[in-house]
Amino acid sequence: MNGDFVCVDELVAGIRWDAKYATWDNFTGKPVDGYLVNRIVGTSALCAALERAREEAAARGFGLLLWDGYRPQRAVDCFLRWAQQPEDRRTKLRHHPNITKAEMFEQGYVAAKSGHSRGSTVDVTLYHLATGELAPMGGDFDLMDAVSHHGAAGITHVETSNRRALCSLMETCGFRAYECEWWHYTLADEPYPDTYFDFPVTSCARGDARALLDG
Repeated sequence: MNGDFVCVDELVAGIRWDAKYATWDNFTGKPVDGYLVNRIVGTSALCAALERAREEAAARGFGLLLWDGYRPQRAVDCFLRWAQQPEDRRTKLRHHPNITKAEMFEQGYVAAKSGHSRGSTVDVTLYHLATGELAPMGGDFDLMDAVSHHGAAGITHVETSNRRALCSLMETCGFRAYECEWWHYTLADEPYPDTYFDFPVTSCARGDARALLDG
């Protein structure tokens, strides 16, 4: 495997995580191919930027909670197969109540090639250091709806303020926001912009990797 990939918690002290695709708590309704353990993996460059973001967040009274980082291509392929299966009303109501599975792809919430597979993208939110409680953001992770867009109407002043705080600190620390998902950030100067990896997420990320190259 590319030795530049590590478990984020090994390099970023105090980071919290809940790797949703390793659990039953995600839009597919079950653990996703390629996630063998509940850990977050990413490039060393990603970790360095996250450490800066963690420090910036702490200065504002927040901590960082990660939901996803590096995503194997086999997980993305699993999403494509899931899209061909019959609708699950429970996951639809929670994750894409107003659009179909096909529209999830058409509108950019899920893609056949994900920036996550390049190793320098994270899904992240804030929590209050004083209480450990998640900061309200006006919608859950992987809610594929217009309310999840940056600048969305219909959320409270506090939720808007928290989204802006997250965006500000992440951009300050070298990340780009994704317009359709308030939780999704990619390192602006990512080290592997054209490479899509497919090694599984394990307790030690240093296993056998297969890189999938564009073209």
